[in-house]
Amino acid sequence: MKLATYKDGSRDGQLVVVSRDLSTAHYATGIAHKLQQVLDDWNFLAPQLHDLYVTLNQGKARHAFPFDPTLCMAPLPRAYQWADGSAYINHVELVRAARHSEVPATFYTDPLMYQGGSDDFIGPCDDVVVPSEEFGIDFEAEIAVITGDVPMGATPEQALDGVRLLMLVNDVSLRHLIPAELAKGFGFFQSKPASAFSPVAVTPDELGDAWTGGRVHLTLQSTWNGRKVGMCEAGPDMTFHFGQLIAHLGKTRNVRAGSIIGSGTVSNRCVEVDGRKEWPKGYSCIAEKRCIETILDGQPSTEFMKFGDTIRIEMKGQDGQSIFGAIDQKIAPLQTA
Repeated sequence: MKLATYKDGSRDGQLVVVSRDLSTAHYATGIAHKLQQVLDDWNFLAPQLHDLYVTLNQGKARHAFPFDPTLCMAPLPRAYQWADGSAYINHVELVRAARHSEVPATFYTDPLMYQGGSDDFIGPCDDVVVPSEEFGIDFEAEIAVITGDVPMGATPEQALDGVRLLMLVNDVSLRHLIPAELAKGFGFFQSKPASAFSPVAVTPDELGDAWTGGRVHLTLQSTWNGRKVGMCEAGPDMTFHFGQLIAHLGKTRNVRAGSIIGSGTVSNRCVEVDGRKEWPKGYSCIAEKRCIETILDGQPSTEFMKFGDTIRIEMKGQDGQSIFGAIDQKIAPLQTA
């Protein structure tokens, strides 16, 4: 099934069930008001929502209305936890290669992960508000899962059973703030503002055979200022699957229902063409493009985002239909009194 959260003036919004083709929706009020309620009582509430979903898809829901992604908050507008991994080691390899440094061997066996802010997510069509262009504004196209309860010490296979929903992410990064923060040894903070999520979160069965081995085997599309810059395959180059990421998070703590875990920037390896490296799938963040330029030309030439720029992130199924709806945003300056 597919779930979204409509804006209603509150912090947590109103849960709606969305049709498979994203054309219609129905308030879930008679079952649950908020997505967190469903995650807390999944076995009881999810089947009821699924029944409504079936009725909606059959065109028999009496109070259905046209679905409008511009009215959406993030599917889970605020979460108990947002932990973002870096499951695509090719992304790390590119960054390291541009700096002429080696990737530590442990990066291939132990996932990288940081804990981001989860109290204030951005809706899929909301502006990305940034105080200054000088911060180095970048998008990052990713996939994320929302979990149920996963106990401490769960194996990757057990952790994978805890996946309840999937969605897309724009994990906004302020690149020029990152080096000074990392130099302090405490990781990202000011350089990672609020993230945005797709209009709709979907249960794994909606992906069919594309959800295999804890990976999504589909193409993630990134369109910057109307130009398609990324058609990255999310499955083949994902070094750590979502079960491994969740198990990593739960090594020393319980992972509670409503935790969101991100994949990190979706990234594909290069190919050799006439002795020259090329990246035909494009990129899912500008930083990676700049690393590629540095590797090929000795220096980056692509600038980071400016006010007024737009970014669209979307994933389509094998039938060509949008699965999650699109993250479709504009970069805007912070308005001060």
